Amino acid sequence: MNILYINHYAGSPVLGMEFRPYYFAREWTKMGHHVTVIAGDYSHLRIKNPDVKKDFQKETIDGISYCWVRTGKYSGNGVGRAITMFRFVGKLWKNARRIANSMKPDVIITSSTYPLDTFAGQKIRKISDAELIHEVHDMWPATLIELGGMKKSNPFVILMQIGENSAYRNSAYVVSLLPCAKEYMINHGMKSHKFVNIQNGIVPGEWERQEQIPESHQRMLASLKKEGKFIVGYFGGHALSNALDILLDVARALEIQDVVFVLVGNGVEKPRLMQRAEKERIQNMFFLNAVPKSSVGNLLEYFDCSYMGGMHSELYRFGVSLNKMYDSMMAGKPVLCALDVPQCLVETYQCGIMIRSGKTSDILRAIKELHDMPQEKRVQMGQRGKDAVLKYFSYPVLAKKFEKLFYL
Repeated sequence: MNILYINHYAGSPVLGMEFRPYYFAREWTKMGHHVTVIAGDYSHLRIKNPDVKKDFQKETIDGISYCWVRTGKYSGNGVGRAITMFRFVGKLWKNARRIANSMKPDVIITSSTYPLDTFAGQKIRKISDAELIHEVHDMWPATLIELGGMKKSNPFVILMQIGENSAYRNSAYVVSLLPCAKEYMINHGMKSHKFVNIQNGIVPGEWERQEQIPESHQRMLASLKKEGKFIVGYFGGHALSNALDILLDVARALEIQDVVFVLVGNGVEKPRLMQRAEKERIQNMFFLNAVPKSSVGNLLEYFDCSYMGGMHSELYRFGVSLNKMYDSMMAGKPVLCALDVPQCLVETYQCGIMIRSGKTSDILRAIKELHDMPQEKRVQMGQRGKDAVLKYFSYPVLAKKFEKLFYL
């Protein structure tokens, strides 16, 4: 079967994020399908962007056919990025017949975070008579309105709403990473039977060949463990949305002497957070640079529990599918999740403690509970998470679940 996977920001292990299209494409290739990923030549998410000289330049990565479209560079989330979206979708729309005739897709997946790619997907579908599946990563335009502060009357928001509604109405299935988005989608034109929740996950093979974290990281973390410290670890972006100031508040207020906090990652907020920790003399807070995805498993070996949190947001009503959650569960670490999220895996599989966003007192209580818990009980808690990930959220399992839609 020929699968056409349209994702503006698709990456690979060498290029960097976004990884989901690559992982699915690799699994489907193993199953005997031919997969073509159409992506833009530039993404702010990637470590490295491909050198693309012309539109629809082809490249093979691990048996997957990549087809690159020149969109141009941008910075931030302003007009420049919006222009690259229109370039990407516009070129696919203009070349729909060429794409349909050369790639002969049986299945088309539109998956570019923003919903405008559905229009190109629908045009290619009409020419090729393929099945069209729309994949939802983030809730656009709800994210623009509720997180970005844009008005519903903004022309860009209106266009995104038209695209979202069209995708829900005209796709055979809507694959959502977010488990609780079904009712919203129904209210925007989707028929109930079209909704399929397929979340992110882990790749077991990558965990069998984990790379070591940098030596400087090893020395510091090993020193903390040698001192008998209980490490509450965070890894990921340091942005306002991650609400890491709350964790600094917790570190300052905590009275348990052997608990320390290690924050691993980069982001615009990191310098300010470090300055605040120094100014307020928060002695139990340590900052480390980000590590490659291939070293996350090794990093987590040093943590006693893994923390994730964020600012209160109505967007969390749709649920979350955070890569760091699956990584933490795969590492067998209890997860301390401070998010107002329904149907969270931490609760479902009892592999950690759920608390509300922004509640310092609740985080303090949860850390004390994990700290005072017998080691054996923490191990059991972490093992429940690992068992769940291997059974339900590995990419070989998720790819088979997705593949079933091709034949329905």
